[in-house]
Amino acid sequence: MAVTACQGLGFVVSLLGVGGIIAATCMDQWSTQDLYNNPVTAVFNYQGLWRSCVRESSGFTECRAYFTMLGLPAMLQAVRALMIVGIVLGAIGLLVSIFALKCIRIGSMEDSAKANMTLTSGIMFIISGLCAIAGVSVFANMLVTNFWMSTANMYSGMGGMVQTVQTRYTFGSALFVGWVAGGLTLIGGVMMCIACRGLAPPETTYRAVSYHASGPNVAYKTGGIKASSGFGPTTKNKKIYDGGARTEDEVQSHPSKYDYV
Repeated sequence: MAVTACQGLGFVVSLLGVGGIIAATCMDQWSTQDLYNNPVTAVFNYQGLWRSCVRESSGFTECRAYFTMLGLPAMLQAVRALMIVGIVLGAIGLLVSIFALKCIRIGSMEDSAKANMTLTSGIMFIISGLCAIAGVSVFANMLVTNFWMSTANMYSGMGGMVQTVQTRYTFGSALFVGWVAGGLTLIGGVMMCIACRGLAPPETTYRAVSYHASGPNVAYKTGGIKASSGFGPTTKNKKIYDGGARTEDEVQSHPSKYDYV
C-alpha cells in the first residue's frame, strides 16, 4: 500500500511539474521592465522566449514575435533548447508512468516490468526537472549580468552626476514558475525511483537439489542373490537349485545326466 501511494503521489507531483514547465515556456513575462527610478511609466515592456510585448497605460498590449533564429543571443537559444528537452522528456515520462502504475492492469504484465518502467519514468522526470531548472537559471544569470551592466551605463555620464534613461529588465513571473515546476518534476522523479524498489519482486536464492525418481520395486531373494534395482538390465526371478549353489540359468546351460532320463 505504501509503494502504491508513493508511486501515485510521485506521478501527480510530476504531472504538475511538467504542466508548470510547459506553462513557463509559453509565458511572455520572462523578463519585465524595472520601474525603479524610471521616469517613464506610460509604457511597460516585458519579454519572453518567443516574443516581446509592450503594454501601454491605456491597457493596449502589443506583442511581436522573434522572426529570426540566428539573430538571437546564443544564451536565449540555449534556454529554449533546455526547456524543450525538459518538456519532451517529461511528456514521455508521463506516458510511461501511466502504464507503470500498480493500480492499472494491462494484460499479464508482471511486477518486474512495472518496476523497470517506473524507474525509467523516474529518471526521465529527474532529467526533465534538471533541464528546466538549468534553463531558468541560465536566463536569470543573463538578466542579472545585463541589469548591472545597464546600471553602470546609467551613471557613467558626467562622472556619475547625470543619469541617463535606459531600460533595465528584472525577473519575470515565468522564472519563478519555471523554478517551482522544475523542482516539482525533480521531486516526483525521485519518488518514482523510490517506488521502483518496492515494486521489484524479491529475489530468493536457494540451492537447487536434483531429484531422481525411484525405480521399480526392489525384489529381494533368499539364498544370497543380490536384489535388482531398476537402473540395470531387467532381471527375471531365478529359481535356486542344490541349496543355492546353482540357479535356473546355470542348470539349463549345463545339463546334467538326469536331464536325459
